[in-house]
Amino acid sequence: MSAFFGEPIVTTNAAKSGNILITGGTGFIGRHLCDYLLEQGYRLWVLSRNPVAARDLLHEKVNIVGNLDELAAIDFAVLINLAGESLASARWSEKSKQKFRASRVDFTQSLFDFFARVGRFPSVLLSASAVGFYGNCGDRLVDERAHAGNDFAAQLCSDWELAAQRFETHGVRVCKIRIGIVLEGDGGALKQMLPAFRLGLGGRMGAGEHYMPWIHRHDLLRLMLFLLQQEGVSGAINAVAPESVTNRQFTAVLAECLHRPALLPMPEFVLRLLFGEMADALLLSSQRVVPAAAQSLGFKFEYPYLQQAFTAIFKK
Repeated sequence: MSAFFGEPIVTTNAAKSGNILITGGTGFIGRHLCDYLLEQGYRLWVLSRNPVAARDLLHEKVNIVGNLDELAAIDFAVLINLAGESLASARWSEKSKQKFRASRVDFTQSLFDFFARVGRFPSVLLSASAVGFYGNCGDRLVDERAHAGNDFAAQLCSDWELAAQRFETHGVRVCKIRIGIVLEGDGGALKQMLPAFRLGLGGRMGAGEHYMPWIHRHDLLRLMLFLLQQEGVSGAINAVAPESVTNRQFTAVLAECLHRPALLPMPEFVLRLLFGEMADALLLSSQRVVPAAAQSLGFKFEYPYLQQAFTAIFKK
C-alpha cells in the first residue's frame, strides 16, 4: 500500500526483535544511521567492500562482513540499502555512468538474488533513491505521485526503484526513499560548499532560480526509523524538508548564517564547462519537491526551515 494513499498507520517495534542489514553503512548517511539505530536498541550488520576500513569507522557493536555469503545463515528482519557511487564523484562519461548503474541497479539485483538463494527475505526494505527521480521540474510543486523524468539521473533512479520493487514479489514491504540534498557540516554537498562561503567567495549557481530540495541529516535518520516502525507503509516517500527554497535563497541563507557575503555567482556556461552533463542534471536541475507522504503519515520535522537547520549545524 502506498504511503501517500495509505490507511491510518499502526506503529510497531517488531523489527527490533531481528537483525538489520545495512549496505552503504560507512558513508555520510550510513555510519550515522548505524549509531542512531544502535541507540534505539537494534542489532546491526554492515556489508562493506573494505571490512578493515569499515571497522575504524563504525561502532564496535556493529557486525561487519565483506561478502554476502557470510550472511547466509542469518535471518534479517530489515534490509536498508544505501549503497551507490556518488553521482558527483567524477565527470560523467559512459564509463562512470556504468559504475553509477552497477552500484545501484545491479547491486540491488544482487541483493535480491542473495535472499532468493537462501530462501529467506526480510520483512522490510528501506531502499535509497533520490529526488533526481523527477528530473527538471522547474517551479512546479512535485509530490510522490509525479512520474520519472527523462534525463540520466532520473532514469537511473527509476531503474533503481524498479530493482527494489522485485522484493515485493516475496512479501517484502518496500519503502523507496527519495532523498534530497542532505545537510550536515561533516560531509555531503554542504562540506564542499563551506570553504568558499566561509571566505566570502560563494554565490548562486546560474540565475539561482532552480529549486534545491534539502533535508537535515538528523531528520533523514529520524524518517528512516519512522518508516521502519510503520506497519503497512510502502511506496515512494520524499525525504525533503517542508520548506522549498531556490538556489538563490539557499545561498543567501547560508551566507547569512556564516556572516559572509554571497557575491560571486557561478555562470551556467562555467558550470557546464567544468562539469559537463552533470551540471544540468545535478547542479542546475530544479525540483520543487514536497514531503507529502511523510507529512500525511504524521511525521514531524525537527528542522523544517533552512535557517533553523544551518543554525543548528554551525553551533557545533
